[in-house]
Amino acid sequence: MQIETRDMHAIVNRAKRAHGHLGKVITMMEEGADCEAVLTQLSAVLKALERTGFQVVATGLQQCIAEGDRPDSVDVKKLEKLFLGLA
Repeated sequence: MQIETRDMHAIVNRAKRAHGHLGKVITMMEEGADCEAVLTQLSAVLKALERTGFQVVATGLQQCIAEGDRPDSVDVKKLEKLFLGLA
């Protein structure tokens, strides 16, 4: 399944925000920030990355539905494995 470029733009922006946030968390660790603060921010980064992955899956599914793909033309097992890999 290939996601349309126009649909991928929002997903890429979400990933870039998570990337920037992770850079700030690394800086916090390098500067010796409080452990609780680092873990709180790291948790936010993980959540952002999870949402990015789910956005990829959701967008791909919407695209399949919009294009009228038949169930037998989509590798359901592969899609399920990818989805569960996010959990």
